[in-house]
Amino acid sequence: MTAGPDEAAGAPERVRVTAGTSRPGAPTRGIALPGAPVDDVDAVYARGLQRSQLRLALGILLGFLTVMLAMVSLITLVPELDDIVILGVPVSWLLHAFGLYPVIAGFALLYLHGAARNERRYRALREQE
Repeated sequence: MTAGPDEAAGAPERVRVTAGTSRPGAPTRGIALPGAPVDDVDAVYARGLQRSQLRLALGILLGFLTVMLAMVSLITLVPELDDIVILGVPVSWLLHAFGLYPVIAGFALLYLHGAARNERRYRALREQE
């Protein structure tokens, strides 16, 4: 049997280095590992958090679609907006180009704050145990 190029040159053997937990059996945070025991209370709280996040998402989506429909309807149904010109561009075009982005950002921030609030409530309930 012949030696490989690393063995012939006297290169050190490759070693895998992994970061372990500070103590054996330390609980992991986040998603449970497959096959790990799941506490019934944890499962109930997690389902509650998922439901509250889903309700928040659907509420934000419904509100967003309502506001978008109202803005598009306003632009479509009020032809006088084409008569108002700012810097050579009709206001209806400006609303289409720049008016929708602040609405998107506003609803994104609403969702972000609502989701963070839901998670804080989940953690507070979980810590009360």
